[in-house]
Amino acid sequence: MAPVQMGHQKINWLKPAARSDRVRVRRHTCECKATIYELCHSGGLVFIRRTIRGPERLDVHETERLISVRMEVLWNRLLLGEAR
Repeated sequence: MAPVQMGHQKINWLKPAARSDRVRVRRHTCECKATIYELCHSGGLVFIRRTIRGPERLDVHETERLISVRMEVLWNRLLLGEAR
């Protein structure tokens, strides 16, 4: 995952919504980092889940749910450091 770039797109992170009973993680960043990103599919839509792990905290946020074509663009921008 690339470092964040100057002028990057700001992602609107939301509290997790239990909108479906099944979520399939299709891709994810390295689990060795404190912040993990997962590209998730659920109910025909796609979203990104961000988990921040710390010694005494665990914060989970998600993006809005979009069709796969639109979310793939955001996922790639996130990996390139063009969005955070």
